[in-house]
Amino acid sequence: MAFNLLSDPNKRKWIIVATIFVAIICNYLDRQLLSILKPEILEHYSITNLEYAWIVNIFLICYAIMYPLSGILVDKFGPKNVMLGGITVWSLACIGGGLAPNVWIFSLCRGVLGLAEPTIFAGQLVAVTLWFEKRQRATANSLCTIGGSLGAVIAPIVIAWLMHLLSYWQYVFILSGVIGLVIAFLWIFIYKTPSADILQKTLYAEDNSQNTSQEHQAFSFTQLFNTHTLWGGLLIRLVSDPVWYFCCFWLPGFLRSMGAKENLSTQQTLDLIQWIGGIPFLIGAIGGVLTSMWSDTMVRSGKRSPLSARKITLISTVAIAPLCMLVPFISGSTVLSFNLKIGLVIAIFSLIAVMCLSWLYTLPVILAETFPIKNVATVMGICCGAGALGSTIFNQFVGSIPEQGWTILFMAMGTLHIIAAVILKRMVHKEY
Repeated sequence: MAFNLLSDPNKRKWIIVATIFVAIICNYLDRQLLSILKPEILEHYSITNLEYAWIVNIFLICYAIMYPLSGILVDKFGPKNVMLGGITVWSLACIGGGLAPNVWIFSLCRGVLGLAEPTIFAGQLVAVTLWFEKRQRATANSLCTIGGSLGAVIAPIVIAWLMHLLSYWQYVFILSGVIGLVIAFLWIFIYKTPSADILQKTLYAEDNSQNTSQEHQAFSFTQLFNTHTLWGGLLIRLVSDPVWYFCCFWLPGFLRSMGAKENLSTQQTLDLIQWIGGIPFLIGAIGGVLTSMWSDTMVRSGKRSPLSARKITLISTVAIAPLCMLVPFISGSTVLSFNLKIGLVIAIFSLIAVMCLSWLYTLPVILAETFPIKNVATVMGICCGAGALGSTIFNQFVGSIPEQGWTILFMAMGTLHIIAAVILKRMVHKEY
């Protein structure tokens, strides 16, 4: 039955999407094992928060460095081979973390995890571009990428359940790695390079102004930096990614601090995060898919070109951005009840998450439609690397100021996507 499904190209392409979706969920689960099982890991290795911070930084530095390199590898060797290697390596790194006899080897395994994980995101974009026509491409890409958002939502639940089931944190690491190896094995049979007939539909047929030979022309690595669109995409990710990273790394703590100011106990604030902390990520994921579907609908109607439809979609969402500026006034209000304040903050960040994920889901599709296919993964890697760099700088800024002074922080976050929209409108256009 499975092989019959794979024999039909129209069904195979959606199975490819489903497999990438599951792989990205596992990617995020493996990534968040460290933070969720932090107390057990610190106790096992007899380390403090300072050493823990270094372990996190090793992962982030390797992750940022590897993003551009993974794009180059995908453009050279194709999405199947690079994604297979990436899934295999990060799964082995996860198993290695569970077997590590000391903190040094454990840290090395986290660094290898950081080197391997970006491969799936660069490979995913090329795979979707090769298999899907432009009228379906944004939707397919968002359905792949939503795995990360859902992974962030379910990670605490799944990892806590596995910890209860298996008792030892090392077993959770090992099991997660084994699941990844199973996905890598399935990927060998599920993905294949699309035939010439499929490529005719996905790459050539919808752009009458370009012929096949032009589509296959590619920029050299240095020539890419002479294009406005690369710099546009790089700057967009540099200024907009920090808002999403704030949601991921700082929002839970901010919500807990709101509870602490209302004299809630530590356990009560933890319960608060458990029940409502995932709401912005879930709503953001759904909203990101819906905005991607909206852009595809405009393309199918024939009233807008693909690039115009994507731009309209993203620029429209930045109307949400200024809501960030209301957060410090709501959280500091002495008039509103605590339940109302926490509800309003969650509602605002749910909308902010929709905006952030709309950009994270659709901007890669724009890059895929503005550069020759042989450059897509490289461009994606460079831009995502810039996003990781911007977020690292922004996180340092957030950590350097006391929470009482966060008004300026929320003001800044209320403008970053507006700046990104101006860059998108002025700098991003088709480069071939």
